[in-house]
Amino acid sequence: MTYFLQQGLNALQLGSIYALIALGYTMVYGILSMINFAHGDFFMVGAFICFVVVTFMGLPFVPAMILSIIGVSLLGVIVERAAYKPLRQAPRVSAIITALGVGIFLENFTLALSPYPKHIPAIIENTSWTFGGLTISSLQVIIILLSLALMTVLHFIVQHTRVGMAMRAISWDKNVVPLMGVPVNNVISITFAIGSGLGGAAGMMYGMAYPIIDPYMGIIVGWKAFIAAVVGGIGNIRGAVIGGYILGATEIMVAAFFPSTYRDFTAFSLLLILLIVRPYGIMGKPRPQKV
Repeated sequence: MTYFLQQGLNALQLGSIYALIALGYTMVYGILSMINFAHGDFFMVGAFICFVVVTFMGLPFVPAMILSIIGVSLLGVIVERAAYKPLRQAPRVSAIITALGVGIFLENFTLALSPYPKHIPAIIENTSWTFGGLTISSLQVIIILLSLALMTVLHFIVQHTRVGMAMRAISWDKNVVPLMGVPVNNVISITFAIGSGLGGAAGMMYGMAYPIIDPYMGIIVGWKAFIAAVVGGIGNIRGAVIGGYILGATEIMVAAFFPSTYRDFTAFSLLLILLIVRPYGIMGKPRPQKV
């Protein structure tokens, strides 16, 4: 039982990171019906901003987290305005190809800066406590609680602010909303900033938990977070959180009781099975369109 609880704690840590990244995917899809395949590389950039500000500037945890979030948020807005905005009326495949190109650019730009991989220095003192055989580290507590706090802030923004109301309106009918005076371009940029910022925060947390980082770390993690978003119901914020924790629990439990090489196989198999049984995800709903 203690071993099972220990793995459950590890699943909460990994699931929190997946959930934050999945929220970025689902927010952009909810607004633009577009999959931002560069989002995994935004996650990677967040980890590298953390590495730079900690290694070369010696900043502590809180300023490093703030700079990581702000830096990746600005990157998300720049990419949206420069690469995605001109393609809103283009065929959807054009935006997908552009997103993949942006991701490849970010990976190779980061790779060209310096030899990799890199090691992020310890930002906080990682203290461990043992309760009846269950070991809990301060790093795990920080990652889980901080992730939940960011999710709570996002929920408040979406449900209880005018910006959130505009996001929900655009998600419902982006053709009618401009007629009501809503600045659609600004709301879309804010959505990219928030989603990218959450990815940057996840990148920093991932770098704290698994301190070896490289320019390609966002590829597999990004795909898995995309799986989490689809499992929960792409476009649904609560679904992205649920999907992240389900995927985190699945990976940790598979690695705990089976060879670790089965972990990725199980993650992608989960997506395939769910798409067969429930194509719209756990909390997703079909949207019938009038023709």
